[in-house]
This record gives sequence, structure tokens and C-alpha cells, in this order.
Amino acid sequence: MSGLHDPAFFDRYAHEYDVRDNPDPAPAVEFLAALVPDGGRVLELAIGTGRVAVPLARRGVVVEGIEGSPAMLERMRAKPGGEDIPVVVGDMADVAVDGPFHLAYLVFNTLFNLPDQDRQVDLFTGVGRVLAPGGLFVVEAFVQDVTDFDRDQRVATRRLTEDTVDMEFLRHDPVAQAVTYQRVTFDARGTTLRPLRLRYCWPSELDLMARLGGMRLRERWNGWDRSPFTAASRQHVSVYVRV
Repeated sequence: MSGLHDPAFFDRYAHEYDVRDNPDPAPAVEFLAALVPDGGRVLELAIGTGRVAVPLARRGVVVEGIEGSPAMLERMRAKPGGEDIPVVVGDMADVAVDGPFHLAYLVFNTLFNLPDQDRQVDLFTGVGRVLAPGGLFVVEAFVQDVTDFDRDQRVATRRLTEDTVDMEFLRHDPVAQAVTYQRVTFDARGTTLRPLRLRYCWPSELDLMARLGGMRLRERWNGWDRSPFTAASRQHVSVYVRV
């Protein structure tokens, strides 16, 4: 599954990314818009199909992006206003853009698509390089529950109807902090495979990465609604500030 590490890997999901079990972007848009100063310049890492960037831009926010999947970017370009957002095509971990930005953000667990800790650190240091002093970096990610696995494996049925079965097979590598997924659909058309590999980080690890990039944690929430982050939280929205 070496192709899982290719930034263009998500070309295979572009046709369904906006419609398949993805969260409503509206709460993220509200949260992020409140952080942008008047005239502020904003960077989205892994801009994808523009699910967050396009509605932000409609509010008058100056948004730019980085995206590794040309097919995802093509979908964004087809949306009203999407063609006006400047995007660099490449690996988001390289942060190959010129600052300064007043806000950068990375949502929907996308940080964990990077293959290992080194590339995740590269991203944090790159963001720190292009943020203006006092600029913010917002990261949304899950907190991995290792009790989900039995002997580092898990099999689950996601959907079961008369005509379709969606199943999920997971393998956990606790040393690499990685989970490899194979989501399988059986239906009248045959078998469809949706592989994915995520290299997760603990919140404390992200805080250290931020420090390496010249940032510090300003606040951490359980979600976009700013509910408190606790020991029971299974996701977080963390806001880092460039010092």
C-alpha cells in the first residue's frame, strides 16, 4: 500500500468527497471566520474540494491553499467562486507558499494523512515559517482510542441493508502510531475498496511539534462549538499562536 503516501492518492476519492459521510463544514467556517482580522490573509493546507475555503471566501476572506490531489482541486474549481482561490499543487508538508499569513488551518484529521512524524514536523515548521507574528494555526484532529482494537485489529460493519454491506477492517501499529484501514462495500456492482492509512498524534505531541515551529498552544476545544476539551474527548480543535 505504498501509494497511500502519495499526495495525489486522494484523486480516487474526489468524486465522492463532498457527499460520502463527511461532516458539515459550516461550524468550522464559523469558527475560523471569527479568527481572521480585517484584511487578513488565510492559508488552508489540503484545501481539497474547497468545502471550507469556498464558503470562507464568500464572506470576503482572502483564502489561499495547498492541495496534493489535482482531481480534488478540479472539483473545487467547478464550484462558484472556487476558480478564484489561488492554490499551489503539491505536498502540504512542504508548505511551498510565501507568507505572511494571519491564519492557517488544517481540518478533518487531514494532518494524519502525512506518513510519519518527520513529515508532520515538517508541516508545523513550515507553517511557523509563513505565519505572521501573532498569527494562528488551527488543527482539527481525533484522539485515538486504542481500546477500539483487539490484538491491534478491528472489524466493524458500517452499514447493512438488503442490497449493500459496508465493512471496515483496521490494523493498528502502536509503535508507528498508525492505523491502516480498508473500507469495503459489497453491492450489486461488485466489491469496492477504499484504503486509507492515518498516522495519528496525541495532543501533547502536536503541542511539541508546534513549539518546534515557533508556536505555542493558545486554546484547545472539544469541537468547533468551543465545548471544553476533557480526558473523555475523542477529538479536538487546537489553536496555536506564532510567537
